[in-house]
Amino acid sequence: MASRGKHRRPRTSTLTRGIVAAGTGGAALALPLVGATGAHAAQPTHAAQAAQTAQAATAVVPQVSLVTYEVAGGDTLSKIAKAHTTGDWKKLYKANRAVIGDDPALIRPGLELTVGTKNADAPAGTAAAAETTTASAVTPATAKTYTDDLDGWIRESLDVMAQQGIPGTYDGIHRNIIRESSGNPQAMNNWDSNAVAGTPSKGLLQVIDPTFAAYHVSGTSLDPFDPVANITAACNYAAARYGSIDNVFGAY
Repeated sequence: MASRGKHRRPRTSTLTRGIVAAGTGGAALALPLVGATGAHAAQPTHAAQAAQTAQAATAVVPQVSLVTYEVAGGDTLSKIAKAHTTGDWKKLYKANRAVIGDDPALIRPGLELTVGTKNADAPAGTAAAAETTTASAVTPATAKTYTDDLDGWIRESLDVMAQQGIPGTYDGIHRNIIRESSGNPQAMNNWDSNAVAGTPSKGLLQVIDPTFAAYHVSGTSLDPFDPVANITAACNYAAARYGSIDNVFGAY
């Protein structure tokens, strides 16, 4: 990065004064003589000051470029945020609302989302060139990762639940998922009383929309088919009604 411009006060040399005797008849009149290096001669012009200011301003303007991600099939904002940012899907949505629209759950393959920025004027391969800032920032190297399968979804949900104080165990969640959806995150019940009422059960733990909205866990996707959002909302509901998902052994 170019060094910052510094405004420096122009140095003025000490006034050089001499004494000139001017004849005025028979008497001599002593007059001070100001040398060419005096204060008035050293003052910079307005044009020079303006140029100096412009140069200093230009020197500190960072050159950045956007880091983007193209949405693929099966993506959710929660999944993209965890893979490409600090993990906060709400910040990711806020940064891309103009592209996504009013419903963060409705992202379609092919959408190009901005996930950050990077320094564009540093030499390639340097730390500065790879530095990314947040529209959502780059995921820290130490961030925990999960497999994109039933085991990973349950483990990620358990971590979210631990942060929110929601009880439940791996075995309790797994047992109920196998009974409710056989592990299919896109499962939907179109035949029971909930479906007849217009609110079919959805996702791994077969949650209806009103229950999902009421027990949605902050920080997870607003999509009821999102595996982690579905599990955590269901466990939050089960905790409120039964004490824990571990106490559920049938339709709930």
